[in-house]
Amino acid sequence: MRKVFNLREIYNGMKEAEYWKKIGENVRCELCPHFCFIKNGEIGKCGVRQNQNGILFSLVYGKPCSMAIDPIEKKPLYHFLPGNKTLSIATNGCNLKCQHCQNWEISQGKVQGLEIQPKYVVKEAKKSKIISYTYTEPTVFYEYMKDIAQLAKRYKIKNVMVTNGFINPKPLKELLPFIDAINIDVKGNPEFYEMICKGNLRPVLESIKIMQEHKIWIELTYLIIPGLNYSHLNIDRFVSWVEKNLGKNVPIHFTAFYPKYKMLHLPKTTQSKLETARKIGLAKGLNYVYNEINQNTSCPKCKEIVIKRAGFSVIENKLRKGKCFNCKENIAGAWH
Repeated sequence: MRKVFNLREIYNGMKEAEYWKKIGENVRCELCPHFCFIKNGEIGKCGVRQNQNGILFSLVYGKPCSMAIDPIEKKPLYHFLPGNKTLSIATNGCNLKCQHCQNWEISQGKVQGLEIQPKYVVKEAKKSKIISYTYTEPTVFYEYMKDIAQLAKRYKIKNVMVTNGFINPKPLKELLPFIDAINIDVKGNPEFYEMICKGNLRPVLESIKIMQEHKIWIELTYLIIPGLNYSHLNIDRFVSWVEKNLGKNVPIHFTAFYPKYKMLHLPKTTQSKLETARKIGLAKGLNYVYNEINQNTSCPKCKEIVIKRAGFSVIENKLRKGKCFNCKENIAGAWH
């Protein structure tokens, strides 16, 4: 495919990055809370942003390593256009180093991929009408994601971000006008972030608050890892934070860990732990708490099942203009 670059923004086939400051021949990246100080010729912690003679470039602009059509439920998003398909896209790179990463082959892999510019991505998404930035961490392909999302909006295509939330407030706020829904992966307590992910929980929680303030539809995922981020206390603190800061209508997905990457020695998550986590969330008054066993959406008032699911498929949807078919209670979500 022919390159479609602004020549002022490229150097050796790479696009100039956003959110950085020049410090002599060095640069400081200001996209995420790492604030990487990058010497000439070196690359930031994400593995995809490089200092070339005092200018920070994205190495992955227009270079997706993965594109596929998925059910929106796979993100997972249960309260956003259920039953629809989405064009999922990712590049290499991630700004965290999670030892349990489920997609480590691409998140920690070297830059690769065919050149596909934003207009071609949008063209491919005209059937599904939803684009999801997912699989790896979309923050690290910020410029690519933003250009696609802006163009997609012109064609009334929805944009979904599946993210770790480890991004600074300014770039996040600039991106949010083009985003319709977000699933944030909250990984554990502060110690877990520091030891296992080489990150920090506080900026993630601040990002989530900013997302809600901008009225983005939010759902949260918590991957339960036995012996690391699972305890009654950890789950209770997580759901309590959600209830206090976001309210009772933000869906939570408790998902199972399967041995991967640097944690092949750990056991997979049992169903009993998934069920216990869900019960803790419901006991705190949260209206929509899911796991791999309980995927159906029930009315918080009359308890009737309004959306029935199996795997990533919607078997039955009884919603009536966003309301329960039985008692007319509003079901929180983005249904149109």
